Amino acid sequence: MPETQPTLFRAEVDRRAWKDHVVFLRHFRKYAEEVATLDGLPHLATLEPAAATLEAWYYTARKPQKDFQRVLTHMFGHSIDQLWGPAAQATPGAAPGTPHTDVPAYLGTDLREMRKVGAMAARRAMQFTLGAENNQVGEETLGFLRDEVSRIAQEYPRVPLPKLWEDLAQTQDDAFRLIEGGRARPTQARELLRMAAILSFMMAKGSHDMGDPATARMQARTAGFCAREAEEPALVALVDGLKSLIAYWAGQPEDALHFARQGAAAQHQGGSVSVWLPGLEARAAAVLGDAEAVQEATVRAERLREAISPDALDELGGLLTYSLPKQRYYQVETAVLLGQGDDRLGRLAEEAVKGLSDKDDPNWAFGDLAGSQCNLALVRLNSGDLEGAADAVRPVLDLPPSYRNAGIVTSVHRVRSALSIGPLREAATGRELHEEIGLYKPNRPALPR
Repeated sequence: MPETQPTLFRAEVDRRAWKDHVVFLRHFRKYAEEVATLDGLPHLATLEPAAATLEAWYYTARKPQKDFQRVLTHMFGHSIDQLWGPAAQATPGAAPGTPHTDVPAYLGTDLREMRKVGAMAARRAMQFTLGAENNQVGEETLGFLRDEVSRIAQEYPRVPLPKLWEDLAQTQDDAFRLIEGGRARPTQARELLRMAAILSFMMAKGSHDMGDPATARMQARTAGFCAREAEEPALVALVDGLKSLIAYWAGQPEDALHFARQGAAAQHQGGSVSVWLPGLEARAAAVLGDAEAVQEATVRAERLREAISPDALDELGGLLTYSLPKQRYYQVETAVLLGQGDDRLGRLAEEAVKGLSDKDDPNWAFGDLAGSQCNLALVRLNSGDLEGAADAVRPVLDLPPSYRNAGIVTSVHRVRSALSIGPLREAATGRELHEEIGLYKPNRPALPR
């Protein structure tokens, strides 16, 4: 293969020792997933250059296509013109359009690695503080934990689990160690128990999202214990809701109904968890075919929504709050489980998808959006609209593997099951969609790729 004058791209590949195709791909995939998330372009997460393509970039200075350019500028911190210009004439500077516009990408500097080192140093500083305040739990220690609990709760619904799992597990361990150390004053001990309850709640949710209900239930029991010890009724109710959620997706609707009603019966403030519990109750009752219980729980949820008074859990937000769009998503799913599919439900399903589609909304959650899109597909299938159903589920099928948690995969396969019955199963579009969904698998979302 004829060579041209060495480019900056080639120099950067050599400097990082990424010339081997397998090694290059390992790094390229990480940056591709980042760009897919940052730019809202899911198809980029599965982008991979072939070995021959990499060789052409490296040896002949053939410029990449547009999608590859997006990833490469993010990967190296230079524009495509700089990367494919002569290495000796490259001028330092941040690449236009990259997310790192506030920091110059000097030649020889990998900003991603620098930030990684910075994050590791921050974690080490936190561990130092936790150990240095050895006579009692100090305000800096509690501040570290408060910040981490808040950050993880808000980020959890928005990013793939691999990006949070290690931090979440470490922060839970920090909380446990401080409680076990016996150094906290009574008021601090209560706050630590509260944070341990929330962290265990999120650990349980993570195990559930990985399709491991047994581990999820263990973490949920710990969360419930800590919530009761903290004397926090809203947290106790929240954990009961999680137990219902775990049971529902594990195919145990009787248990799901029991835990939802148990949480609803507890005395707690009127935060959004009070609306979530009857939503869970209605969904479980729908699986059991109890339309009367569904109606009662749905009406109760609407009444509680009108009287809601945001509490401390709602102030943390993210995974710990139950928004109105999410309530609509639950209502649609409940109706779908009862086999409904009229025009009114179709409008409600579209409203749920629209309400969960704005990534700038603090209540946005990729899992809720995917679930609502699957429900819209099911509503349209129930009304005989095969093309509309295919359009609704397509964004879910295009999700990168790291986003495919257990609930999303189950929701997608509900669409597949619906395609297996009735006249739609004979249609060519239905057969193709049925076959495509059959290949839709999770990618062990808690494990880094």
